Amino acid sequence: MTQPLTITVALTGASGMAYGLRLIECLLGAGHTVWLLYSQVAQIVAQQEMDWHLPSRAAEVEAELSARFGAAPGQLRVFGRESWFAPPASGSNPPDAMVVCPCTMGRLASIANGMSQDLIERAADVVIKEGRKLVLVPRETPFSAIHLENMLKLSRLGVCILPANPGFYTRPTSVQDVIDFVVARILDQLGIAHALMPRWGETD
Repeated sequence: MTQPLTITVALTGASGMAYGLRLIECLLGAGHTVWLLYSQVAQIVAQQEMDWHLPSRAAEVEAELSARFGAAPGQLRVFGRESWFAPPASGSNPPDAMVVCPCTMGRLASIANGMSQDLIERAADVVIKEGRKLVLVPRETPFSAIHLENMLKLSRLGVCILPANPGFYTRPTSVQDVIDFVVARILDQLGIAHALMPRWGETD
């Protein structure tokens, strides 16, 4: 049994909202605590890709997702973009790790340059400075030289750049299988056990 962790998950305006939601579902299902942050553009993407009205009020999102995923009281906490007194905003109370999934190139650039203009960027800055695990899941193609330079800069700081590139050697038969492939790689980076798919060399 994996020791329960506190993971900050940030949803931004890149395509791939299904990856972020599946990650939250898996983390909560495994008994971990999730601190959820989301951008304004993520609300637009959620509607466009999933017909999901992502409310503007953090309390509404917390209630909705807690009910959907069967979270225990206090297991999922959702914070607004300007909630500067939220735990992720300070190095005195950092999470065990943070995942930005999906991650826009603009958000990645801001994190690479320490902009800290809202809670998502500040939370990422805290995780980097406190030496905790930060995983960024960009969903963009092709990458420009600017994108690659920003990713290299972050990688040299120890940030994990994990593009949402599913593999097909597992012979996926559904969109859910493709989503689970990427989420499994994220969970591996966090050191969290899962059974989303067989390991290489295993049959089940």
